[in-house]
This record gives sequence, structure tokens and C-alpha cells, in this order.
Amino acid sequence: MICAIRADASIAIGSGHVMRCLTLAEFLRDKGAEVYFICRITPGDCREIILAKGFQVFPVSADLPTPVEDAMETAAHLSRIGADWLVVDHYGLDGNWEQQQRAFVGRIMVIDDLADRAHDCDLLLDQNMIAGMANRYAGLVPEGCRLFLGPSYVLLRKEFVAARSNLQRRYGTVRRMLVFYGGSDPTNETEKALEAIRSLKFTDIVVDLVIGGANPHAASINSGITDMPQVVAHTQVNNMAALMASSDLALGAGGTTTWERCFLGLPTLLTIIADNQASPAEAVAAAGMARLLGTSASVSHLSLADAILSAINRPDELESMSKRCLNYFYERNSSVAAEIGAILSEECHAA
Repeated sequence: MICAIRADASIAIGSGHVMRCLTLAEFLRDKGAEVYFICRITPGDCREIILAKGFQVFPVSADLPTPVEDAMETAAHLSRIGADWLVVDHYGLDGNWEQQQRAFVGRIMVIDDLADRAHDCDLLLDQNMIAGMANRYAGLVPEGCRLFLGPSYVLLRKEFVAARSNLQRRYGTVRRMLVFYGGSDPTNETEKALEAIRSLKFTDIVVDLVIGGANPHAASINSGITDMPQVVAHTQVNNMAALMASSDLALGAGGTTTWERCFLGLPTLLTIIADNQASPAEAVAAAGMARLLGTSASVSHLSLADAILSAINRPDELESMSKRCLNYFYERNSSVAAEIGAILSEECHAA
């Protein structure tokens, strides 16, 4: 089987779309498929990461102004690739764009979080937790489209599955914290978190600070921690699962990373840094699987410091949060949910 993936990353939109598609790409490659990426060329596009994973990238011009022109350039790549499957993970593309690709691919899979537009696809994955999820795509997908809805279907890199099998139970005591606000952190929550941690003057808590490769504030962040010996800085890491597994408390944003933290039972103080994160963040907090602090505009370093101190002083609450997260995913033991994997694997074996 040959699969093409249309996904973008940038400083503005972050790296989440590409990173979760890489999980799917590695799964398919392990099953014997050929996988190619089609990506817009722009600062923070994650091409180096994709190439380092061994996948070829076909470029879409950065200055294409409309989905119609994007569709034409993507179709040109697909005609050369000869794809059996096209995976689309892109908020700017819809059913009209997908319909234009039908002549060049066998089947289409869409990964979406918004449910704000129609799709022309055979399989749709929305891995968020939102009220009314079962009816979220009513009228937005063709009859017969297979729907996989909710965090139980989240795409997880293999290292997360391995890390979960070796997890140590958390009792709520905080000895190690993880700070990560996404690949680009456009609202610069990282420096806000560092200011909060500095004000608390901890000497017995190690802080793992992860700076995404597309973070435009990286230089300022690195220079700002020279007087913070308890902070260990990491840039564009390959061991995120290990860092999460060894942490007792996380400071982070919504998005795909939310479900990675939950899968590993990591209690989190959550900040909304993009509009599309609001509903899932509220739902995961309502389920007791994270504590929602608010939007980036409403969370100050002072309120964040108060939240950190409150969490540390409530170990029972952190232990309970960890258990709820782990129980939600108690049946998952693969990087791609079994139901999705069965459909895609069938195509691989038929090729």
C-alpha cells in the first residue's frame, strides 16, 4: 500500500498535526506501507523531523493563497505518488478540497478536531473529548464514513505505549515537574511558567523544561534559566514519553499532548493557548483528568505560582487525577487503536 499524508506545521499553528501524523506513518510503515508527506514550506514546518524519521516530503508552495490552488498542487503530487490512501490533517481544508483528490487516491482518511466543515472521506478520526461527541459529525461526512471519536482512539507514539507498561505508581508527591507548552508556544507560556517557578524558590523539585524546535522565544528562555540550577532544559526531544513517565506534575497546554499526558497518568495544570483547545480542555478537567487554569490571557505568573503551590500541597488530589487518567485508557496497548489499525492493515495486506 502507498499512503500520502497532507499535514502542515508552522510557528503559528504548532507541530501537533505533523507529529500525530508521524505516529500513523510509522505504524503504516511497520505494516509494510510506503508513506509520503505533502507539506507547506514555511518556518517551523517540521520537515527536518519528518526527514529524520525516514519519510520523503513533497512540498506545497508557501505562497499559495487559496485551498483551490493547494488542491491543484497536492493533486499533482498524488498523481505521481499513486496513493491508495490519503490522510488529511488540516484545519484549512474541507470536503471540496478532498473531493478534488478523489481521482488520484483510493480512499481518504481525515483527522479533525473542529467539526466545523463538511468532509468527503471514508474514515474520520477526532481524538478529542467533547460533550455530544457521538453526534458531532452528523451531516458533515458521507453516509458510510467510519467514525472514530474520542481520546480512546488517540494516536500514540510507540514509546508512550512502552512507557505505560513500566509506569511507577504516583502517590501525589511532587519531586519532578515537566514544563512543555507545545512545539511553538506562540503565547510564550514557557517564560511565564519559569517566572512562576522562580518565585516559589524550590530547591527540592527538579524541573524538566522542554523547548519545542519552532519556539521563537528559545534564546530568551535559555538565557533566563542560567540562575535556575533546578531547571534541566531539553530542546526538540525524542524522549518525551520518558520525561512524562518520570514526572509527578506537568504544566502544559491543550492539544494532542493532553492525551499523551493522560495516557501516562501525569497530573497537569492546563492552560488554553488556542481557541480549538477550549472545549476539550473543559471536558478533560470536568472528568477530573487535569486542572484547567484558564486561557493564556487570564493566567498570569502569579496565578500559575498559586496553582503550582496548591497542587503540591494536595497530594491526594494529584493521586486521584493520575488514577482517573490511567483508568480512562486501561485497554490501550498499541500506538494506533485496534479498530483503526485493522482497517488500515487490511489495506496494507491487500496491496
